[in-house]
Formats: sequence, C-alpha cells, structure tokens
Amino acid sequence: MKLKVKDIDIASGGPLIAVMNHVDAAMFDLHVMDRIKIKKGNKIETVVVDIAQSKKIVPRGRLGVFEEVISSLKLKNNDNVEISIARKPLSLEYIKKKLDGQKLAKQEIDQIVWDIVHNKLSAVELAYFVAACYTNVMTTEETILLTKAMVKHGDVLKLNRHPIIDKHSIGGIPGNRTTLVIVPIIAAAGYFIPKTSSRSITSPAGTADTMEVLANVAFPLKKMKQIVLKTNGCIVWGGSLNLAPADDKIIAVERPLEIDAESQLLASIMAKKHSVSSTHILIDVPIGKDAKVKNKFEALKLKNEFEKIGRRLKKHIKVLITDGRQPIGNGIGPALEARDVLWVLKRDFRRPIDLEKKCLMMCANIFSMAGLKDGYKKALSILNSGKAYSKMVEIIKAQNGKEIAAEDIKIGKYSYDVLSSKSGRVIAIDNILISRIARIAGAPKDKGAGIYLYKHVGYKVKKGEKLFTIYSESKHEFEYARDVAKSARVFVVR
Repeated sequence: MKLKVKDIDIASGGPLIAVMNHVDAAMFDLHVMDRIKIKKGNKIETVVVDIAQSKKIVPRGRLGVFEEVISSLKLKNNDNVEISIARKPLSLEYIKKKLDGQKLAKQEIDQIVWDIVHNKLSAVELAYFVAACYTNVMTTEETILLTKAMVKHGDVLKLNRHPIIDKHSIGGIPGNRTTLVIVPIIAAAGYFIPKTSSRSITSPAGTADTMEVLANVAFPLKKMKQIVLKTNGCIVWGGSLNLAPADDKIIAVERPLEIDAESQLLASIMAKKHSVSSTHILIDVPIGKDAKVKNKFEALKLKNEFEKIGRRLKKHIKVLITDGRQPIGNGIGPALEARDVLWVLKRDFRRPIDLEKKCLMMCANIFSMAGLKDGYKKALSILNSGKAYSKMVEIIKAQNGKEIAAEDIKIGKYSYDVLSSKSGRVIAIDNILISRIARIAGAPKDKGAGIYLYKHVGYKVKKGEKLFTIYSESKHEFEYARDVAKSARVFVVR
C-alpha cells in the first residue's frame, strides 16, 4: 500500500510511531501496537501503529508520522511512502516468557535491552517487562546479564586511570545530598570520581537538580571526560549521556507505576557505575519505615546481591546500611540543599552537622577501600583546610558555573513557618509527608521551593517553636502546601 505522509508534529520521546486511518488499517487487519514497515527510497523503518478514528487527524490515504519517524527516514509532508506488515519484536516473546515466571537467557535479555534502546517497544510493552521483573524476581545471574546488556548498548567512559571512585545512594530520603560534599573531598585527595547523578523521580530534588543550582549538569560524554581529567571529578546529569540508556527508559516507565523491581534497581545502579569504569564503589542503603528499604533484613539481602554482582564485574563494592528514619540535612529542595552543601564546605556555623558527619563517614569508607588509613581524619582535614571547597569551586567553574555564596542563592519568596503545638522531644518525622509538601510547594521544578528543617529526631522543642519553614515561588502552590502542612502530622513531639 502506498500512502502520503502527514507530519502530525508530535514527538513520542521514545518508540517510532505512525498513525493510520481506521479504514486503511482494517484493510491490512492492523490493530493498535501492531508493526508496519515504512519504505522511502532505499530506507526502511519499522514503526508501531496507532489508529485514528477521526479523518480530521489522519484521513484515508494518509499516514500520520511522529517526529522520530520524520527524522529517521528524512521525510517531508506529502511524501509518498510504501508500507507493509512487519512482525512484532522478538523480545515480546521473551517478555511473555518472564511474565510466565521463566528464567531468561543471555541472548534473550540482550535482545530486550537492544529493543528498549532502539525504541522498538511501546511504553505498554516496556511496562510489561518492568512488571514481569517485579512479580517474577530475576535471579542474580539474570541481573548480571541485564547489567552487562545495559552497558553493552550504550557508551562507556574510559579514563585509563586507577582507581576510579564512585558512590551511590538508593534514595528515598529527603535531603541526603551527600554527593555534593563527597565528590570535592575525594577529588581534592587526588582520586578520580566521575559522578553521574539523576534528577528527581518522586523526591523534592535529585542530586542533578541540586547541582544545577550551582552549575550546568548536562554535557556530552567527551566534555564530561575533559572535566574529570581537569578537576578529578564531576557531578553531571546521567540523562544527558548515553551511558546505559536503557536504564533511563525503564525508569521512565517505573515512575508512573511507582514500582522499583529489585533486579532492575541493582542492574540500574551497577550498569551506570560500570559504564563510567568505576573500580571502587560505595553504596548507601538507608533503612526506615518511609525509605525504599524498610528494615535491616531487606538491607542485608540487598547488600549481599550488590556484593555478588560486584565480584562478578570485578568491582570493589562496599555497602553501608544507614539510618533512613528522617531527612538528612536541613534543606529539602534544590536551592535549600545547595545552601546546606556550601555551608558544609565553607565550614559555616549554619551547616547541618548530620549531613557533614554522614559525608565524613562515607569518605572514610571510600578511603579505606582505596587502602588509606585514618580516612575520617583525612576527610575532615580536607574539609577544614578549605581544599574541598576550593575543589568544588573548580568543578563548578569547569561545569560552566561560577562561585556563589550560599546567602546569594535565591529561595522562594513565599514562606510559612510551621510551629510546634506542644513542648517535648521530636520522636519521629514523616519522610513521605516532608517530600510531599516540598513537591506541592513547587520543588524540584522551582529551584527555590522546598522546606527548611530546624529540628531533627531527638531534638527538644518548646511550644510555639519553629519546626520547619515552607518556601515557594508560586502563590497558588504556596497556599496549597501551607494548607497541607497545617492539617498533616509531619512531626511527632512527645
């Protein structure tokens, strides 16, 4: 069948999609998510079919094409193309196999990842893969194969240096902005630490969101390499790179489903670390009722899996099980977290001591992995000497930012203080509610939005004393966040 191209000026952001009129589709017995081949000259592309019931969108004799197809086949509006039926990706058979609870072989996992990277699967089909791995947990062997496939079908940062340090937190705790303190300490000590970080998925800020307050975070791999070789470190957004690209596509599907299969979490983390050629990796696993990992049993199980995968990939892995019962630091939201980081690095009296202590403890473990003794003392010395701050400024400038004082970082113009209704001691803080209120206030899309904490678990508090302040850049979002905070029991004081 020959059809005339209609550019419908929509980008899918993923799979290649073409839209057929329902009458034309019926002639081929085509249904939604079937595949067709589109031929233009000597170029052929296989695309996912969508079907238009309205002739206003795609009339008979026309083929509506998304921007990815336009780009791939170099099409123009009203071009003539030839279409034919194509078989569905082979990986769909393997996804169904996993749904049935069967173990996947190397070539099957490799094919699934290849199809993900090359946008051969629709969002629904990819969601089935995520769901299959969630309900029928992958074996350690499958997880290792998934990790290797993710790295294989992406770029790899090659520094030809040893050791290459990396760290990762599995997340779920508000604040916890350890990366922005650890990277300059480790880099100032003379070690290479090429840190790729994520933006927020469900939190008020990801590491990349916070670093973006201070510098650019989106760079191609070549530029990232230049930054690391110049400064020993970087803090860049992993989504701007082609490192384990399948992972970003899987995460995009996990987000609305709000599921995080253990095998995919393990593969996601280890693939990103493997793709930057890390040799020594510290993993932070916070535990708490509101954290991703609820108890020590789950944490130890995860620790064991990380270590097994690390051995197979010839990585030095150390897993720290940390306290995830409350936020880390005082600022929750990009700008407020950036202020905390600069205060720690500048040794300012306003610095959050819990964040500082956790960073020093993690650095001590990293130094120990690298063969250094008295790691805590060394990390503290680098902080106190100002070398860590100087290194952070160097990294910021290399990432096209400029030195800025914490006080000059803009925070939301609307604010509301939440006061304690009684005197006592703080015995609990609801991480989920803290994150929710900060996001309602506008974080992370509005850099200055979020929450600033004055009290942590164990602190004494008097009636009428400030527990936290909400900041927002939008009056509407501010009012909503304020109202939620008034009715919610964020702090438990007894």
